[in-house]
Amino acid sequence: MKTMKTFLLAAVTLLVAGGAAFAASVVNRDSEPRTIVVTEGGSQSEIVVGAGETIEFCSAGCFVTMPNGDREVLTGSETVEISEGRGRVR
Repeated sequence: MKTMKTFLLAAVTLLVAGGAAFAASVVNRDSEPRTIVVTEGGSQSEIVVGAGETIEFCSAGCFVTMPNGDREVLTGSETVEISEGRGRVR
């Protein structure tokens, strides 16, 4: 019985830790901060990405509005690269 509990605890730990590995990320290659708008699970938030900064977001799929107004649907595994004020999904 103790072996089963240990196994279940290890499995849950791996699932929780592994969830963050599937988050989308945004990297700002510009020399000034850029803002993206993220809609995830019915709530909308603005994320300010500093010059040269990389931020993880959107672990379970979302809509993102790029700094230039373009919109994309993300599944949670993409990288958005901001350069010259435009976002591109990689």
